[in-house]
Amino acid sequence: TTCIVQRSIWPISTLSVVRALHKSVLDVVERPVPEETVTSSFGRFIQSVQPRHLTPTVLQRSKRMVLDSIGVGLLGSTTDVFELSLQHCQHMYAPDDISFVYGRSGTKLSPTLAAFVNGVAAHSMDFDDTWHPATHPSGAVLPALLAITEMLPSNSQPSGLDFLVAFNVGIEIQGRLMRFSNEAHNIPKRFHPPSVVGTMGSAAACARLLSLENSQCSNALAIAASLAGAPMANAATQSKPLHIGNASRLGLEAALLASRGLEASPLILDAVPGVAGFSAFYEDYVPCPLGSPKGEHRFLLEEQDMAFKRFPAHLGMHWVADAASTVHKSLVGLSGGTINPSLMNDILLRVPHSKYINRQFPQSEHQARHSFQFNACTALLDGEVTPWSFQPEALMRPELHVLLSRVRVEHPHDNPANFDHMYGEVQVTLASGDVLQGRCDTFYGHWRNPLSDESLHKKFCNNASTVLAPEKVDRLAEAVDGLEYLANCKPLLAQLQ
Repeated sequence: TTCIVQRSIWPISTLSVVRALHKSVLDVVERPVPEETVTSSFGRFIQSVQPRHLTPTVLQRSKRMVLDSIGVGLLGSTTDVFELSLQHCQHMYAPDDISFVYGRSGTKLSPTLAAFVNGVAAHSMDFDDTWHPATHPSGAVLPALLAITEMLPSNSQPSGLDFLVAFNVGIEIQGRLMRFSNEAHNIPKRFHPPSVVGTMGSAAACARLLSLENSQCSNALAIAASLAGAPMANAATQSKPLHIGNASRLGLEAALLASRGLEASPLILDAVPGVAGFSAFYEDYVPCPLGSPKGEHRFLLEEQDMAFKRFPAHLGMHWVADAASTVHKSLVGLSGGTINPSLMNDILLRVPHSKYINRQFPQSEHQARHSFQFNACTALLDGEVTPWSFQPEALMRPELHVLLSRVRVEHPHDNPANFDHMYGEVQVTLASGDVLQGRCDTFYGHWRNPLSDESLHKKFCNNASTVLAPEKVDRLAEAVDGLEYLANCKPLLAQLQ
């Protein structure tokens, strides 16, 4: 009877479409469930990681990252780019008294805006940690987790260990995604990595802290992929710190949208022929599923430590600065103290080929942080590079510009643009004709030669004390050191506001 009624009302063409759709539905119902995709494996991993899966090594290394990132964020709150970002958020958006802001006691924003400005602070001086393949992992994840922790009601506050689990999930996701591309192992040319994988890491960490289900975690990653990416052209400008701020903020927004039920591509991390998913960022992207934390999975932070910088500049600068510091010692011996530029006729740098960090006469602090020449010549004059080196009075020194005018750069074939294999070499020809040479293969602070706990703590105290009272600095360090034992994160948050 139903069939007769349908035929009497619908045209033949419509019935054909209905039959075709009916057959398609039956095909889908009868089709076997597909094997796990790369995207679904990432969602499952995010949801299933538990505190017991973090080894003592992973816990210790991640706490060092948290401590360092908070310190550079507090120092970064003194910069112009941070102030501009904060003013923008305060003037353009209605105030929302929820989440703290680095270095501004009593100032609070919405969680997403707090994640943004605190992310900007973390990278405002290029002083934050660096991993290999090259990215700045902590600054994209930590501000989002701190903001969302304040957003959660008191009865849902995460423990310190829960916080560390979420943090490590965010770091792990970044590392895994970058290891699916050989291109990502080299100093980047197209996209700034934290704006790509950092957004994904922030989304993953927030999804974990929100205890989202597998499919929601996958959706959070897929949503984040639509919010990711920033061009390298903005390196060495005030806009580069926005990359970290946006990664933190947009990853948090992706997780919140997923928690509300927003869906996105279930194959965003898979290599689907003819479809640009995450492969849009890396042309040689070859992904594989993420193993279960219960069995075969081993956290990348267990295998490779983090690089912590001794001075606020692009990571590549640390090789030439250390090499130049070696030459400086010889110059002091020859001159008896003060270094006179007239001693040096020629300065040759042997460094990897990377256009955006080859800047002979930087015009701003941001350009100076991305200049082989500036950092080498600063170390030749002073024996070291420090935060003061990028202040206007240091940038404009006549003796520094004399040295900059004498610099030549070579790119040896055996010196790749890869933070795991590059070296820095400084060769100075003196007015006397003598030649002094310094070389650095692994600087102090590199993941192969990491800062000691004492050095890292000293760096943190120096940075944090620019905006916090000494007693708060001490209590903050204690809270991070015992983070896995905190019943909730209030003791940590209390010292930051």
